[in-house]
Amino acid sequence: MTPQELRTFCLSFNAAVEDFPFNPETSVFKVLGKMFALSHLDGRPLTVNLKCDPEDALRLRGEHEGVIVPGWHMNKRHWNTVTVPELSDRFVRELVEDSYDLVVAGLPKAERLRLDRG
Repeated sequence: MTPQELRTFCLSFNAAVEDFPFNPETSVFKVLGKMFALSHLDGRPLTVNLKCDPEDALRLRGEHEGVIVPGWHMNKRHWNTVTVPELSDRFVRELVEDSYDLVVAGLPKAERLRLDRG
């Protein structure tokens, strides 16, 4: 997956936006103001921080040692850093989608309903 493909996929979700709150190099992808992905798209290798259920985060780190690691500069219980080129595009898409879904599930009901109508 290329950096542009990652950006395009992250922005394909309902109400997803790209923001640069930390610096001009770090893309932060949000849904209704809540972050679901963070990446320095010009980084080599390409990595992305993704939200993850804590139990799944541990399992994924064990299954993909050195490729999926605790989230860099993030809450290590809830975030993983994923080295994109080491995984299939399909699997990276699943991880991004899971992150988006987790964030949406944590939104207030009124905001979730607004997304469903969008």
